[in-house]
Amino acid sequence: MQGVGFRPFVYTQASRLDLRGRVRNNPAGVLIEVEGNHGDIVQFVTDLKANAPPLSAIESVECNHYLQPADYADFVILESVHETANAGRDENFVPISADVATCDDCLRELFDPQDRRYQYPFINCTNCGPRFTIIEDIPYDRARTTMREFEMCPQCRAEYEDPTNRRFHAEPTACPACGPQLSLSVSPARSVIGVTDSALTVARSLLLSGKILAIKGIGGFHLACDVLNSDSVERLRQRKYREDKPFALMAASVEIIKEHCQVSREEEELLLCGRRPIVVLERKPDSAIPRMVAPGLNNLGFMLPYSPLHHLLLKDLDRPLVMTSGNVSDEPICYGDGQAVSRLGKIADYFLLHDRRIHMRTDDSVTRVQDGREIVVRRSRGYAPGPIRTRLRFETQVLACGAELKNTFCLTRDNYAFISHHIGDLENLETLRSFTEGIDHFKRLFHLHPEVIAYDLHPEYLSTKYALGINETSIKIPVQHHHAHIASCMADNEIDGEVIGVALDGLGFGTDGRLWGGEFFVADFVAAERIAHLAEVPMPGGAKAIREPWRMAAVYLQHSFGDEFVNLDLPFVKDLEQRGWPTLRSMIATKTNCPETSSMGRLFDAVSSLLGVRSFTNYEGQAAIELEAMADRDSADSYEFRIGSDGKLIEAADVVRAAVSDLLGGTAPSVVSARFHRSVARLIATIADQAREERKLNRVVLSGGVFQNILLLRQTLGLLRSSGFEVFTHARVPTNDGGISLGQASIANARIKSGRI
Repeated sequence: MQGVGFRPFVYTQASRLDLRGRVRNNPAGVLIEVEGNHGDIVQFVTDLKANAPPLSAIESVECNHYLQPADYADFVILESVHETANAGRDENFVPISADVATCDDCLRELFDPQDRRYQYPFINCTNCGPRFTIIEDIPYDRARTTMREFEMCPQCRAEYEDPTNRRFHAEPTACPACGPQLSLSVSPARSVIGVTDSALTVARSLLLSGKILAIKGIGGFHLACDVLNSDSVERLRQRKYREDKPFALMAASVEIIKEHCQVSREEEELLLCGRRPIVVLERKPDSAIPRMVAPGLNNLGFMLPYSPLHHLLLKDLDRPLVMTSGNVSDEPICYGDGQAVSRLGKIADYFLLHDRRIHMRTDDSVTRVQDGREIVVRRSRGYAPGPIRTRLRFETQVLACGAELKNTFCLTRDNYAFISHHIGDLENLETLRSFTEGIDHFKRLFHLHPEVIAYDLHPEYLSTKYALGINETSIKIPVQHHHAHIASCMADNEIDGEVIGVALDGLGFGTDGRLWGGEFFVADFVAAERIAHLAEVPMPGGAKAIREPWRMAAVYLQHSFGDEFVNLDLPFVKDLEQRGWPTLRSMIATKTNCPETSSMGRLFDAVSSLLGVRSFTNYEGQAAIELEAMADRDSADSYEFRIGSDGKLIEAADVVRAAVSDLLGGTAPSVVSARFHRSVARLIATIADQAREERKLNRVVLSGGVFQNILLLRQTLGLLRSSGFEVFTHARVPTNDGGISLGQASIANARIKSGRI
């Protein structure tokens, strides 16, 4: 891994053992020549493997004992070997470190009044600081980063060139005399209020007085406000057009987070790790944080400071700050100063800026803990561009273009899958530009020349259109969305062979042209046989039915009761005429703009609306998320799905009728929600039992956005494991569409190897 202080580590180890020679970076890794006593050299190699720097990742150490002695006078660190002009497709590469949270050594200096970098917002060393967001090309040297715009002062230069110093070849190294500077500006004008010390002091007081600030960080802008000021939070929602989606929070310490959330040992370790993700935590009932921060939810997303600027801003602050992505809803995060002022000028009251240019925007990562292990929900800053190492051998380099929502792309070589940072929803030109720029950047950084392109079957996805529009790559492999989900989880867990695959999500284009989403397979990396699925129902209005779950509730009521359902004494039914049921009924009857779907996500939406939880959504998945949040955790009852005589077609009508009966009988909606969740878990276990009996398979793979539902996931795991199944879920890549690209790449690779393309 470049940029992790490996060469000075080698220098120190060699000097300690009185060895002579040289070390340098090259595109293949780190090349070391060392000579001395045989025993000392053996000890040197042992130390390389056992005591490497914390951010390094040693894949292999190859030794050649037969070089002729060069009679070196000492041990030196040489300049990096740069890429040659005629570099080919088989050239080696070295991974680039992700951006790393401020280390303890730098934090001590940051708050030491005697240190020359005291309270300097851009302090870093070889063990921490920006990496991926500032690198433009490799090898990772200062001249190929955005830090080349800052000439080092004599003191910084001396540290940079001293192999015994912690900042030896720390490419972002700087100090107040020669490095980036902070400034505070009024929005949207560019008048400067203060620089560095005064800017931070004024910024903190502005936040506490109720103002909204746009803060330039490592990978882009945040929008920040005082979380305990309800008026500020509400203004931020209104200006950002983010009605209900939860805001991320940042607190100065774990102790402050514990005032508001339950924090397990594993969650605390995740909060404190160098990746510094947002961790989804269970909210305490007595938390003073306003409910509008995460409306309708029982969780809060917290992170700790990961840059010196954050540490200084939150120092001695006894409350968290809202620290949400600096964008207008549905757009990618802003990362350029001019772009931010233009797009965020009507949201932020002030801008806290700095003059270190961001080359590659990177949003915050989101994770949570389940079964004592980390589950990545959004893989971005702190994780990307670190590769996923797999047991698969990608003999042909593949570009997998991912899905439409929560897009990531994936490039492969050898045993590595380079999954991109979170791109977002490919629904506008700005996000598409981020997608294409990201692909070009990854190709350049990792010497990738994909010969195969994998893409989703959906003809209207921008990622699909991008794939089909590339002329220089002749082999293009379409991959069914839900097969990609299953393959992604298999690659995540490094398993091969046939499995029982369960893919539940909002929707994906099926091989029959319908919109799938409640799917059961027998699958491997090459093929997926659909062995069962939810019965299709119309989705009136197409995408509009996603934003208006009441439409799916009406469809499922009609499907279960016929047109007479309008006579049911339910609050939901009483509002139907005003919402436009007669028009919807006509659309369904004439099959006008009513694509059929087997989506489990849409069934969750329907139940949510039926229970009065959410009939209109303001963000993707909101109805199902709030349905999970309100479920009674003490209820153990369930309903029963009906499985057709062929064992393949799953009908939800009995579940809907039972839920309606409960509601009419006075059962609390929270209990009905709990029973519905358990019904889905029991259905999964039933189909798995059936598949095991017929196919003699005992491994079950769970994937798709529906499994972000922790209540459903826990119940499903419990039922499957109690029946003796070996169950695999996502950990390193998201179970939602953010993991699709890894599945596409894995399938394309398997098909190339098998000749089935």
